[in-house]
Amino acid sequence: MTIEQTRQNKPLTASWIKRYNSHLVSAAEAVKVIKSGDKIVVQPGCAAPFELINAMVARKDELENIELYHILIVGDLAYTKPEYEKHFRHKAFFIGANARLAVNEGRADFIPIFLHEVTLLFKRGVIVPDVALIHVSPPDEHGFCSYGIDVGNIKTPAEKSKCVIAQVNKQMPRALGNSFIHVNKIDFIVEVDEPLKELPQIDPDASPEMLTIYDKIGSHIAELIEDGSTLQMGIGAIPDAVLKYLHHKKDLGIHTEMFSDGLIDLIEEGVVNGEKKTLHPGKLIAGFVLGTKRAFDFIDNNPIFEFHPQEYVNDPFIVSKNDKMVAINSAIEVDLTGQVCSDSIGTRFFSGIGGQVDFVRGAAHSEGGKPIIALPAATKDLKISKIVPTLKPGAGVVTSRGDVHYVVTEYGVANLYGKTIKERVNALISIAHPNFRDELTNYAKKTFNI
Repeated sequence: MTIEQTRQNKPLTASWIKRYNSHLVSAAEAVKVIKSGDKIVVQPGCAAPFELINAMVARKDELENIELYHILIVGDLAYTKPEYEKHFRHKAFFIGANARLAVNEGRADFIPIFLHEVTLLFKRGVIVPDVALIHVSPPDEHGFCSYGIDVGNIKTPAEKSKCVIAQVNKQMPRALGNSFIHVNKIDFIVEVDEPLKELPQIDPDASPEMLTIYDKIGSHIAELIEDGSTLQMGIGAIPDAVLKYLHHKKDLGIHTEMFSDGLIDLIEEGVVNGEKKTLHPGKLIAGFVLGTKRAFDFIDNNPIFEFHPQEYVNDPFIVSKNDKMVAINSAIEVDLTGQVCSDSIGTRFFSGIGGQVDFVRGAAHSEGGKPIIALPAATKDLKISKIVPTLKPGAGVVTSRGDVHYVVTEYGVANLYGKTIKERVNALISIAHPNFRDELTNYAKKTFNI
């Protein structure tokens, strides 16, 4: 890649070019600034800057007690392996599958926190990073690089870092919104030209039976979504199933922490247009993208999108300004009083709080809003109910019984809002898997005198 022209093939004459060229180094040279004991914030998701990460890991014998802060990263995390334990320690705000073993074996740490507060930790100086490792688009004619497919989790931390090392990638899309960093704010620049990591939506292990279950859940959720609603939804089988049933809806909007491939068809069809949104009308608001090259290409210079830091996108008070806000989130298990566990299996940490509570509370305070928790009624082998008498010992309550409104399984919808314990218990048993309803009913009779 040459800096003599931008991606728009416009000649560059600005004074920032000299700084850009003078700060060009190899990845190995750039990471020499990292020293033992440093706090490093890393751009996560599909945007992880692996050229920089790998160069840092290669210096392991020179480094000790490096702390690495980020939510889940798509790709191999070498520094979470046992042989790197004395050199690097991951501090996870949300645990990916590639860090789960390290966290539960004590080689990495989990920081429970609402997603909208992750970036506030840096903004408020609770965590002061020594170095930010970022992954950005080439600069435009004014010298601004876009954070591309992950703006939300890195822009604020990078702005608070003492040193910024940027991996500048010709294949990183130019996301619009509050999504830019100027070349003058970057200390070291490492140029690459390589494909971004992808996270396909299709679950290759999903059986036909599970796909049918997801389909039924998606159908129930779609019935709750009115024309003119604004949606928050993530990646996975249940959101995909919901989208299948929205093609006849009108004037939907999007305000979501994460954008993925599934929404593209609805945008192109005009079903999602944002015209009835009460906040940022006509704009799709998001923090980051998890998906494939199709999604990455779709957001590139696309004016329907506005990407913002997560402390804005996920702020429940901001979310609630969207009328008819529908938040769709998943769970590991829900007890008969409505308590939701979605971050652990008993005492074993699985993921994190993420943005679930942010959007549940935002939707609950929205005019006409609907917070929804969706999950299959049982595990795929039908051995364990996901509607349970009590949460497993040590399980974390991510969403409290006071926050829960709608719970959806393949057997229907339970509306718990304003309901007594007896009413909640009966509603949840009615959407539990039939194999477990007698057991749940007997527990309820003994425990709640129902």
